Amino acid sequence: MKKSDFFFDMPQELIAQTPIEPRDHSRLMHLDPATGAVEHRHFYDIIDYLNPGDTLVVNTSRVIPARIFGVKEHTLGAMQFLLLDQKEHDVWEVMVKPGKRAQVGARFSFGEGLLHAEVLEVVEGGNRLVHMEYEGESIYPILEQIGSMPLPPYITAALKDQERYQTVYSKQPGSAAAPTAGLHFTNELLNRLREKGINVVNVILHVGLGTFRPVKVEEITEHHMHSEHYYLPKETAQVINETKRRGNRVIAVGTTSCRTLESVATKLGEIREDDGDTSIFIYPGYPFKVLDGMITNFHLPESTLIMLVCALAGYDNIMNAYKIAIEQRYRFFSFGDAMLVL
Repeated sequence: MKKSDFFFDMPQELIAQTPIEPRDHSRLMHLDPATGAVEHRHFYDIIDYLNPGDTLVVNTSRVIPARIFGVKEHTLGAMQFLLLDQKEHDVWEVMVKPGKRAQVGARFSFGEGLLHAEVLEVVEGGNRLVHMEYEGESIYPILEQIGSMPLPPYITAALKDQERYQTVYSKQPGSAAAPTAGLHFTNELLNRLREKGINVVNVILHVGLGTFRPVKVEEITEHHMHSEHYYLPKETAQVINETKRRGNRVIAVGTTSCRTLESVATKLGEIREDDGDTSIFIYPGYPFKVLDGMITNFHLPESTLIMLVCALAGYDNIMNAYKIAIEQRYRFFSFGDAMLVL
């Protein structure tokens, strides 16, 4: 298929700039992939579509305040880093601005000396590998002090509460962007789901900005995804396998949970505990090995994310659902409304 097959006219005014309050009062479109039929509800109604014994798989990765501002040592020229991926304990891949100041060997200071960094290497796409230097056992408390949340560029409104770009179940820091399908859940809704007998289990996939990198080639099979780190716990594997044996359904909360499950099943031929990196690219024609459904947001035209959803629900179904979403004035992208494919 071609990149242009996934284009649609996106009215700018439908790009959600602020999150809905409460979280679970966003709108929900239910799409039946067997018939293409859609229903319009609210997210808190999702419990009506799930049965006792079904399993929801959530991504508990937490967004780090990955955007930091500092100066080049000696010259004091202004510098901005966006931390993308922790390669080793203190070695990170970062996006830099301006790049001309970040040559190999250049040193920078952030937070009035709380954090220092030295450029080790220039890597693909103009990013840098840098070595971070700081006091203490972990960089994350320092980032909480000096960093800011790396909101997507299409969100121009100020975010008053930084926690609204985190899921209520976020735990392990490491993502450069939120797994946004999970932003709709409240603790109260999760408790109601568990009380109904629906399992809620965890995976980790630390979201890198490569997930949102534009597809620049017209032939989508020539696009290469950036690698992201995941972990699927033993307990999660057990629940998923029991769910499938019973004939119940496994529903991924978001494309990140989907990519984790399908990566493990593709790599190992089954679902079991695994820790690794994935660059899986799911597009129409992909044979799903684990998933029966997915909760997702409404994605950018021609993105790998809409391609993934088309693979699960059917190309015609999704493109028609997006047409309806625009007509019905659904909110799009990270702070937007949700879709349940089931």
